[in-house]
Amino acid sequence: MASSKSVGLKYGFRSGLEKSVAGDLSAQSIPFTFEEHKLSYEQPAKVRSYTPDFILPNGIIVETKGRFVTADRQKHLMIASQYPLLDIRFVFSNPRNRISKQSKTTYAKWCEKNQFEYAAKTIPTAWLQEELHPDVVNATMDLLDWNPPTPKTKPKRKKRNGKD
Repeated sequence: MASSKSVGLKYGFRSGLEKSVAGDLSAQSIPFTFEEHKLSYEQPAKVRSYTPDFILPNGIIVETKGRFVTADRQKHLMIASQYPLLDIRFVFSNPRNRISKQSKTTYAKWCEKNQFEYAAKTIPTAWLQEELHPDVVNATMDLLDWNPPTPKTKPKRKKRNGKD
């Protein structure tokens, strides 16, 4: 009869309760299996919503991220696959940060691998001046109920004493 410690080492329990139950079964000489079989099931689809941080006048969507956690990465992969015409880009406080302590992948490498453009700390001037394909702009308008803002004109300065 194996001790609960040797059973735990063999099976790799993730909780004290799993280890305890295995020990009880072993103590009673009851044969068992632990996490050897898998059953597939479908998780019901859940509709979520996404609110972009910024939409530039040219239709580029900019997400600003200090931390880029797993849920954010998964969300943006799903959005990109479901809405391929949207042009979503990232501005990171530090694109050299790793996606997790265990990973060598940085935010920048993740973006490159998944074909997202990114920048550090500020929106590049090139993004502001870029003209997108009309299909991209139309997709942004249609999907997000967005209209490009009209350029603001600078207010005229009032003349003082006939001087500008």
